[in-house]
Amino acid sequence: MPSIILSIDQGTTSTRAVVYDAATFRELGSAAREIAQHYPQPGWVEHDACEIWTSVADVVPQALAKAGVDAKSIAAIGITNQRETTVLWDRVTGTPVGHAIVWQDRRTTDFCRERSSEKDWLCERTGLVLDPYFSATKIRWMLERDPALRSATERGDIAFGTIDAWLIWNLTGGKAHVTDVTNASRTLLFNIHKLSWDHELCRFFDVPRACLPDVGFSSAAFGSTRGLGFLPDGIPITGVAGDQQAALFGQCAFAPGEAKCTYGTGAFFLLHTGKIPVASRHELITTIAAMTGPEPRYALEGSVFVAGAAVQWLRDGLQLFDKAEDTLELARHSNPAEPVLFVPALVGLGSPYWNPEARGAILGLSRGTTKADVARAALEGVAFQVAELIEAARSDMGSSLAALRVDGGMARNDWFLQCQADVLGLPVLRSPHGESTALGAAFLAGIGCELWKSEDDLRKVLAEAQPFEPHWPEQVRQQQLTRWRKAVQAVIAFAG
Repeated sequence: MPSIILSIDQGTTSTRAVVYDAATFRELGSAAREIAQHYPQPGWVEHDACEIWTSVADVVPQALAKAGVDAKSIAAIGITNQRETTVLWDRVTGTPVGHAIVWQDRRTTDFCRERSSEKDWLCERTGLVLDPYFSATKIRWMLERDPALRSATERGDIAFGTIDAWLIWNLTGGKAHVTDVTNASRTLLFNIHKLSWDHELCRFFDVPRACLPDVGFSSAAFGSTRGLGFLPDGIPITGVAGDQQAALFGQCAFAPGEAKCTYGTGAFFLLHTGKIPVASRHELITTIAAMTGPEPRYALEGSVFVAGAAVQWLRDGLQLFDKAEDTLELARHSNPAEPVLFVPALVGLGSPYWNPEARGAILGLSRGTTKADVARAALEGVAFQVAELIEAARSDMGSSLAALRVDGGMARNDWFLQCQADVLGLPVLRSPHGESTALGAAFLAGIGCELWKSEDDLRKVLAEAQPFEPHWPEQVRQQQLTRWRKAVQAVIAFAG
């Protein structure tokens, strides 16, 4: 039987393919390619869905070549993806009707504000807040501005999908229009209690049911490759999950009370809550965790919209340094006496504030402030935001975390992880795999094709994490958090 798992990790800034040995889930080879970001107006963020598909076709053969394996040895494919990003395409031609609207996009802010009185029943059914972040308002915006597109969608000629569904459609030669429960749960159209599309939600957002994909568990038969130049026909796609749920699974956080944070473009905290959805009293999201079968799995989630993107902005926008990795040495050599705070609300504030009008701010500048101090403040700003998410989750659950598992690009920065441990007052455990997202998709695919029987089998192959223990006294930690909250309130007040 084939012994290779191919994982496709389609993220906000890049597409990555990873080839794993299915016996040990050791990475054999990988390849990545950046994708272009389009900003047609302030607050608008778009991707070219065709470029995303082309990037997959580009990196998969490269990863297989680096791994030194034949594509015929692939047992299954796992897919993980940026969530909420919205694509509409023609079912006959397979051509997108326009650019994909990215999860970061804020163009539907007015719609959400005008209908804020509806937020309670929407939250009860979906676990989500009414925010431009999610897919339904993006679909509505696209259809509202093009009557011909709306008519075609109502006839069933147009398909909607988050990025996973778009990739599956292309991988299967247009034979499968399907998503998984984790991605469906991020649309504001999916009832997380009934695990199905909700007709009343579709009516509220004026989204035709005909455009929505079928929904499967995260380990399931999603279709097989067909008509591709870079993969043979017949390779099954058996694992799919949104990037954050895939990372939770890749960290082997399968049990209630286990939590992770992934630091990518944004920072995303998920706390597994088991079979029961926990309604947050502190503006966290209730979402579906990766499901390997019909038993429901839920999580509490908090989202920081800008994490690694803040470092990217300092690098590309302000040109303070050449490489993101430079922040490690800059932070180490910054002056602790410079009280600079950076609130990186460049596209609004996510959990627990949900303020789309907020914008970033750097406070506490003096004549002595250097780029090292600003770089340090950017890293601290991410750590403080994550600490607020975890405090909200602790209040919702009535119990504290034992530790926080972490992965993603910023998790490679030792200075940052020590800062995160200090701010949290908790051990931070760095994943032995730098990118748990791709690994989680591979785990799900391995279970879906029955190479692995259970989650217990997966725990046995995951190596031990590297711990970062907190050093700050509790009094210092609370003082720093108080300063941070004052800065956030100043940003909110300025936004009006």
